[in-house]
Amino acid sequence: MRIDKFLKNSRLIKRRTLAKDACEQERVMINGKVAKPGADVKVGDVINIAFGNGEIKARVIHLAEHSNKEIAATMYEIID
Repeated sequence: MRIDKFLKNSRLIKRRTLAKDACEQERVMINGKVAKPGADVKVGDVINIAFGNGEIKARVIHLAEHSNKEIAATMYEIID
């Protein structure tokens, strides 16, 4: 699954265009490498997202093409 789609479906980022912009601004990393919007995400990958003055680090647990609120919460786990 593409990283921009995963971020939107998991609700880590609200809209796919915002996820795409974050990737283009090099604020998203997969396993320590800068991710382009079309980069593939697999179960077990670690994603870092840099927001204004904070950062989220999450591990991919589940991939879903479509998601609702309940499914989105099971797609990742926040790690420190």
